[in-house]
Amino acid sequence: MANLDFTQKLQDLSQKVGITSFKALSKATGVSERQILRLRRGEVEQIRVDVLLKLASVLQVSLNELVTAFSSLELNQADQVATQQMLQEIADLKTEYQRSQLQIKQQRELLLQEFQQSSLQLLESLLLQFPAAAQKARENPQLEAVKILPLIENSLKKLLQAWGIEAIAPIGAEIPYDPQKHQLSKGNAQPGELVKVRYSGYLQGDKLLYRVTVSPIDSG
Repeated sequence: MANLDFTQKLQDLSQKVGITSFKALSKATGVSERQILRLRRGEVEQIRVDVLLKLASVLQVSLNELVTAFSSLELNQADQVATQQMLQEIADLKTEYQRSQLQIKQQRELLLQEFQQSSLQLLESLLLQFPAAAQKARENPQLEAVKILPLIENSLKKLLQAWGIEAIAPIGAEIPYDPQKHQLSKGNAQPGELVKVRYSGYLQGDKLLYRVTVSPIDSG
């Protein structure tokens, strides 16, 4: 059964923040009505700290104020000091957690910026020269495409090497079929049977990124 004094205290705190019922308080905090009933009974010592933090945040009071207001135990001075220390440690841990999360976010953003910058450096020649070469090709349809290919191939090779990525097999190569690394585009093949590479596959160290697309040699 709820304690009338604690119930009234909780009602007063809730109304100050515009919450008009315990059900609404439960919804606003994400705390079950059973836990709120414990608070109304003065059983604050039986409620988890994370639950108390949610309630304190929504009710706009400190954790210390919430615990003191809804504790049914009469603490002596030594107990009060110990409780204060515990609450301060919890507050310090919360602050440290928030600081760590901010640092992780900042580090993630910095790593992304460094990754983008290093990638742009590897692609610099492609970014600077390819648009002009492509425009010349549009203006002169007779221009051989093979003259433009080195711009793309060299930049791509540098980027893949920097990332530790390598092609499994060159286009047109005839290799033994490996169902773990190869994907048939058509037809059938048995493991070890020669197949022809249609599209490249890639490895990054021991990790398979993309399987090689192959087809049986007699399929053309």
